[in-house]
Amino acid sequence: MNPIVYHCASGQAFFTGVVLVLLAVLLSLSEKRIARRGMVLSLMIGLLAIVVSSTPLPWWYYGGTALVSLFWLVTLFTKRWRKVGAEAMLGVWLLGLLLEVPYHLTPGVEPVSTRRLTVIGDSVTAGLGDAQTETWPLILAREHDIAVQDLSHVGDTVSTARQRVAETNLDAPLVLLEIGGNDVLGSTTPAEFRTNLDRLLREVSAPGRQLVMLELPLPPFYHAFGRIQRRLAKKHGVKLVPKRVFLSILAGGDATLDSIHLSQAGQQQMADVMWGIVGPGYVVE
Repeated sequence: MNPIVYHCASGQAFFTGVVLVLLAVLLSLSEKRIARRGMVLSLMIGLLAIVVSSTPLPWWYYGGTALVSLFWLVTLFTKRWRKVGAEAMLGVWLLGLLLEVPYHLTPGVEPVSTRRLTVIGDSVTAGLGDAQTETWPLILAREHDIAVQDLSHVGDTVSTARQRVAETNLDAPLVLLEIGGNDVLGSTTPAEFRTNLDRLLREVSAPGRQLVMLELPLPPFYHAFGRIQRRLAKKHGVKLVPKRVFLSILAGGDATLDSIHLSQAGQQQMADVMWGIVGPGYVVE
């Protein structure tokens, strides 16, 4: 994977962009011409990085940030309010960092009662039908002596995954969801995605059951899908795995067949990474 693509899709570009915006604010306090030129360049690159990162912070935050940014730009033409505008900009973007950082921390899993795991996914999990490829759920079952109920299927969307779940008896104390990529890249609208994901999470939820879901890497301007996923994860008590975790696997030179679907080496890497997340729940005392 191209390093720039990884930087953007993983959401790390948001932090780079905020740092550049903050640098532009500090440069705006100088009267030197070179500082002003640096301010413009830093601001433009920073805002571009933030936009392409598709970081799904709440609309109220982006709306408030736009108003503060406009106020700051106006204050650049008057020395009296320039410092006030700079302080407001520093505050609002630092708030953005505080809001976003928690979504880049890997969640922990509590100990479970039985060595069973249900996996719900699309072709990233199911593979492309090659009988010679051992998928990462099978690797988990073989290497760690757990019973894995694999409900992944090529081409599945949240809607079709929900139908599959409705026809299946789930008895695992932990459910791992890798689903939604086909919705983002397909014809599913944000409204449909919200309805289907809400129903899926509601149907797989059960007392004493933990849900873990991989956060979706998003193309530019697809904030709505990420915002919906985060909101519903909070509603249903789902632990979100940062998107950088999955993308770090795709970034490996031999991990994919076509930049998205996993090779056998990628399946092994995925199994290792996923076990690092869910494994603590199966530790034998």
